[in-house]
Parts: sequence; structure tokens; C-alpha cells
Amino acid sequence: MAVPTVARTAAPASRPDSTTRPGPLVSATVAILVAATGIPLGYVVWGAVSVGWDRAYELVVRPRVGELLYNTVALVAITVPLCVLIGVGVAWLVERTDLPGRAVWRPLFVAPLAVPAFVNSYAWVGVVPSLHGLWAGVLISTLSYFPFMYLPVAATLRRLDPAVEESARALGSDSVTVFFRVVLPQLRLAILGGGLLIGVHLLAEYGAFAMVRFDTFTVAIFQQFQVTFDGAAGSMLAGVLVLLCLALLVAEAAARGNARFARIGSGAPSVITPIRLGRSVIPASAALVALAALALGVPTWTILRWLWIGGAEVWDFGDIVTSLSQTIGLAAAAAALTTLLAFPVAWVAVRSSGFLARAAEGANYVASSLPGIVTALALVTVTISVAPVLYQSVALIVFAYVLLFMPRALVNVRAGLAQVPTSLEEASRSLGSSPTATFFRVTLRLTAPAAAAGAALVFVAVATELTATLLLAPTGTNTLSMRFWSLSSELDYAAAAPYALALVVLAIPVTLILLRQSAKAAAL
Repeated sequence: MAVPTVARTAAPASRPDSTTRPGPLVSATVAILVAATGIPLGYVVWGAVSVGWDRAYELVVRPRVGELLYNTVALVAITVPLCVLIGVGVAWLVERTDLPGRAVWRPLFVAPLAVPAFVNSYAWVGVVPSLHGLWAGVLISTLSYFPFMYLPVAATLRRLDPAVEESARALGSDSVTVFFRVVLPQLRLAILGGGLLIGVHLLAEYGAFAMVRFDTFTVAIFQQFQVTFDGAAGSMLAGVLVLLCLALLVAEAAARGNARFARIGSGAPSVITPIRLGRSVIPASAALVALAALALGVPTWTILRWLWIGGAEVWDFGDIVTSLSQTIGLAAAAAALTTLLAFPVAWVAVRSSGFLARAAEGANYVASSLPGIVTALALVTVTISVAPVLYQSVALIVFAYVLLFMPRALVNVRAGLAQVPTSLEEASRSLGSSPTATFFRVTLRLTAPAAAAGAALVFVAVATELTATLLLAPTGTNTLSMRFWSLSSELDYAAAAPYALALVVLAIPVTLILLRQSAKAAAL
């Protein structure tokens, strides 16, 4: 019997509610930001040109690059599908079945995001010291990044109209057929978005793979930098890595296309009837418990174990407080500046149209998709050549954070700004308020919650960032991630445990923010 499929309609080009011409200050700020995002790509192109095409070709086709290419591509090709299987499966069990404990499972499977991947790697090496190679990287990556798939899929499942699924069942389809022919096609955008995010993280990750002795391009570039600063070989490796990042972006955009799945008309909300698992509830619950134990139990147990072994001697409170204060200072400065700069970009993207609007948003996403090691090397090279006074300065590392994490603030600010009725702003101006006063009295107040969420996400991202921080941090700076990496690299796992614990505690707010944002998105 034929099963009804969900209507698929071409998404019309989005149009701003009120097209306005940005002021000169906004336009200049956005233009400068767009130009700044081109620095990492410009660095890679300059590296290829400066060594000459013949030499560049020799560096790219050598066996070492082939080995790194195989490792990196294999890692992405294995990990992303595993994250899709786990994320979609867990989301479906939690959101669509009568599995008990839904209120517990939802936050539990977002919590792994509070454990940085390099801390997770440290935990697993503590349990299995011989862990290394490709499958070690796949294990660590899957357990660290599957929530990036679970979150959007769970939010999408909560938003889907259950009437379509009920119609399919009424026509004789079982639950498996309904899932694959009705539900799964509607999850395509969430799966592609989550897969892109996971793929970009895999290309950019350094600490987790270095700890399990698995060489990817990012690991090799960092090692090359340590041996010969800004060598030609490192530049060519960075070029291949950039091409891989761009290939991911293009593949996701091509797979996404211009189509979307949407509910036509709001109508009356339907109550989802949970699918009865019957006897399968026990193995399903056991599988979720096992996943939680692997993703959260291992790092928690390892950190507590090393704290117990180290005793009171590992708690150097003076050093911990110093590292914590430096981490909070850098993260707060970067979060504030990134969110502030996100406003003009979001304003142009939402309230105007044309080349600047498209370039402003697209350039920031492309720049942030590049690994931190490439951005850091680009900024080091540029500052030493053009403005040596900025080398190893707070301003330079904060600027790097802006380039790396702008989309985390931009997505939230853009969403908040798009929900501000332009009629309120027009009413304010008609009553004599200037555009500036209207912005602060109306627009900013209504956008503030979304902007605060974006700032918090940037804060946590900066607090747990490792590669760019190691290369760009001013002399004397020791953030929590730097101290943890220094001690764990020396195999002093007990001394590193307090810093790992501080990183996890500092990252916990991101789980609360992601849960809240996901619930809001599902309620729209």
C-alpha cells in the first residue's frame, strides 16, 4: 500500500521584513570584518605562491600527505555516519517512544558537550594506556561529538506534525516504514547541519588526536610549526586542510539544495502518541545507559581517580586561580567583542539585501570553518610582517577568537533580530526617537536574550579552545586548557586532573544554553 510522502516545496528566497540601507558606520564595520575573514585563506594562497608551484606540487604529492589525507578522510568518513546513527537513534528513542525517563535522557545526552574532546581523550588514555590510532580517534570523536547530531534531530522531531505519520499508519504502514519513508526525509536538514558541524570539528581537532598518537592534518601542521616556524611544508599541509574544509561546506550545501520540509499552515497542535516498545524497552534502556557510561562515566571516573591518586598535592590553588582568571578574562573579552561585532553583520543580513548582506554572513561561516591552527598561523605571519607590536598580544588572540567563533554569536543575534517587529521600530521613530535611541530602547532590549545566549556559547568555546591559544597566547599566559595540556603532555595525569575538572565545570553552562535554545526552537 502506498505511503503518503511529505510535501517538498522549494524554499523561496528569504526577504527581510523591512529592507533598509545600512548606515556608513555599519557598512564600514561589516566591510572590515569581511576583509579580515579573508586573512586565513590569503595566508594559504600566499604560502603556495611564495614557494613556487613546482615546489608546492612536490610538497603536496609526497607520501606523508597521502598518509595524512587517508587518516583525516577515514576519520570523517567513519565518525560522521556513526554520529548520525547514534544521534538519530537516541533522539528517536527519547522523543518518539514510551521509553521511561525522558526528562533525564534529554539533558544527559547533551552533557558530553561539556567535556572537551582533549579531556575525553585524556580520560580514555587513563583507562586504556595503549589506546592509539584511527579507531582510538573514532572512539573519542564519536563520544565527544554525537550530541551535535542528537540536538538538532531531537528538536526537529519535536516540531514535526504527527498527523502525517498517523496517516501513514492508518494506510497500513508499520513503525519502521513510517520512520524511513516519512520521518527520516524530514530530518535531512538537521542531519546535514549536524554532520557538517561534526566534520569541521574533526578537521580542526588537535589535542584529542595528539594524545592518542593519531596524525591528522591539524596534528601534523602543529608539529611542523614546532619544528620549523612557518615552513613551506606546513603551509602546504594547511592548504590541503583548507581544501578539505571547503569541500565539506560545498558537499553540505549541495546535499541541502534549495528544498525544505515544512508544515503548511500552523493549525491546531497534535499530540504525539508514543510508540510502544514492549519488550524492547529493556535493551533500549540498556543501550542508552551504556552510551551515557562511555561518554560521561569514563571521563568522570578518570578525573576523580586521578584526583584521588594525586591527593592534596595536585591542588595548586594559586596556579589554578591564576589560570581560571586568565581563562575567564580572555573568554569574557572575546565573547563581548564577538557579540558586539555580530550586531552589524546580523543587521545587514536581516534588514538589507544585496552583495554585502550575502558576503557578510557567508565570509564569517567560511572563516570559522577553517581549523584554529590555520587561522593562528595566518595571524602570526601577518603580524610579524606588518605589525610586530601585535605579536603575542591580547588584542591578537582575542581577534583570532572573533574569527573562529563569530557564527556562534551571529546565529543567535540574527535569530533574535529577525523576530523584532519592524513596526515597533517605525513607531518609535515616528514618535521622535533617533535611530540610535530606537536601537537601544527597542531593538537591543528585544534581542538581548538571544545575544546573551550567543555570548555564552562564545565564552565556553574560547574557554576550551587549545590550538590557537597555544600559538597566540601572550608570554606568561596559562589558561586552563594550556595548563592541562602542558601537564598531560608530560604524562603528569594527576596534576592535570584539577584543570580538567575546572574545564568541565566551566563548560557546563553551554549544555544548559543548548537545551534551552533547543526547546525554544522546537516550540516555534
